[in-house]
Amino acid sequence: MRHMFFLILILLSNVLFACDECKKYDNDNLKIIEVSVTHLEELSSTIWEIKVKGKAGETTPEPVGQLHGAPVLGYVFPTTLKPTDVGFNSTEGIIALALTSHPDFDDTPLWDENSDKRYDNDGIVWHPHWVVLHSDKRVKGGLSVKQFKKDDKTIKLPPTNPGMPMYMDSPGFQVITKGNSIKVVIPDYRISNQTNFKFDAVSAYMQVNTEKKEFPMLGVYKVYSVLSTDLSLPYNVEFK
Repeated sequence: MRHMFFLILILLSNVLFACDECKKYDNDNLKIIEVSVTHLEELSSTIWEIKVKGKAGETTPEPVGQLHGAPVLGYVFPTTLKPTDVGFNSTEGIIALALTSHPDFDDTPLWDENSDKRYDNDGIVWHPHWVVLHSDKRVKGGLSVKQFKKDDKTIKLPPTNPGMPMYMDSPGFQVITKGNSIKVVIPDYRISNQTNFKFDAVSAYMQVNTEKKEFPMLGVYKVYSVLSTDLSLPYNVEFK
């Protein structure tokens, strides 16, 4: 818990910093006004939903034509779930469900989100990732996806991971955008049947780095919105 509060302080202390690329996406489509996770007992599933002031998912990143420097936009649910609940080995950090869009690359090789029978061309379509976030002062947003060495035998990832040396999974859950809402459906067994957890809602700009060793592979450079304002993860699962 102490580690989590440290991450919160780092993130909030960096919210005021901005990058030039980040500014173009700072609009009502990323201004969060409501969040919920609802458990439907009949379906043994949870519905995760973020609502925004504008139109959810309408703003997507402009491609840069390469992987290095590729922009990523995300609607993120930081949670109190454990890494082991979603298939990772035990490690420090915050488990977050990130709904992302990034036109320059596709990191869901098992899924064909745009239904065109190709599996490598739909990174711009909003899709989910489980990630482990940890504090990282090298980037302006204060957080990055936790990395590891490729030859580290202690690392455990779900079989649906995209093959990158980061705590990231591409679980393939259904994401729906409609009006001011973006939501995702998660079967209970995919989170080890955990339904009693807390969460928050964040929108952010991230960027890929494949060339500069002094920066993370995927860092948070700008936080547009934090629903709780203090990232205290105050929200609880509702049951229906």
